[in-house]
Amino acid sequence: MSEAHNEHESLIKTPKQLIAAVIAGFLVPIVIIVLLVNYVGNNALTGAGSSAMTEKAIAERIAPVAHVEVKDVNAPLVYQTGEQLYKAVCAACHAAGVAGAPKVGSSEDWAPRIKPGYDDMLKIALAGKGGMPARGGTNPDDVTDYEIGRAIVYMANASGGKLQEPAAPAAPASGAAAASATAPAAASGGDAGSAAAAAAAMASLKTAAPAAASAGGNLDAGKKLYDTVCMACHAAGVAGAPKFGDKAAWAPRIATGIETLHNAALKGLNAMPPKGGAANASDDDVKAAVDYMVSAAK
Repeated sequence: MSEAHNEHESLIKTPKQLIAAVIAGFLVPIVIIVLLVNYVGNNALTGAGSSAMTEKAIAERIAPVAHVEVKDVNAPLVYQTGEQLYKAVCAACHAAGVAGAPKVGSSEDWAPRIKPGYDDMLKIALAGKGGMPARGGTNPDDVTDYEIGRAIVYMANASGGKLQEPAAPAAPASGAAAASATAPAAASGGDAGSAAAAAAAMASLKTAAPAAASAGGNLDAGKKLYDTVCMACHAAGVAGAPKFGDKAAWAPRIATGIETLHNAALKGLNAMPPKGGAANASDDDVKAAVDYMVSAAK
């Protein structure tokens, strides 16, 4: 009888245990309710009121694909510093030593490159070498040789070198001054027929250019950007990049949709920096490069 009595004896034997049991009975349900509310509240909204329905998200979806960039040809040219160009372009490979690029800060990597001198390093940077495309993948219309030279000096000096900053180029004549200089020469010829013929030729070129650009222009622009920038990693599959023309590597990526691929190229993914490191490339050219690589993997 005593054993049966012990089995059914209550666990609460003192007033303190009773109070603790009552408090736990209130707190445990409250904690569970709070956790459930947080779990439900943190879920992404998919209906009205979600982030996809904000004014910014809607504006991005309906924004026109094409855009016009207006530049004042008479504005004074402002050159990037070596550090600015390094961060915008060169860091994509030189910060971590991708594809054999000499790592900035490593005197061991840079010493044999600094030894031949600044001029040799500039020639290599402009022409390209190994996995590095010509001019680091930049466009000569956007990045001058002088700016590339400044970036070389910045990286070399940050890696144990003591190179002098290259001399700045002479300021080019403004468009208005050039026009005024050529006007007297044209007037002295007195050949109005030649001037009219030249104007007609310019007009025909302007009207013919859009038609020529529309025929396969996107893939041509994509190939150009691939040849100068993307191939540094995609030609050999560096750092996990899908190799150009490798259908097996591209298939799961193509399956996610072309828009997903475009966004990954523009914003960067894993080891790939935004725009593949070509910060000055337009969004349309980056998308065209993706389309070019996708077309080669289908």
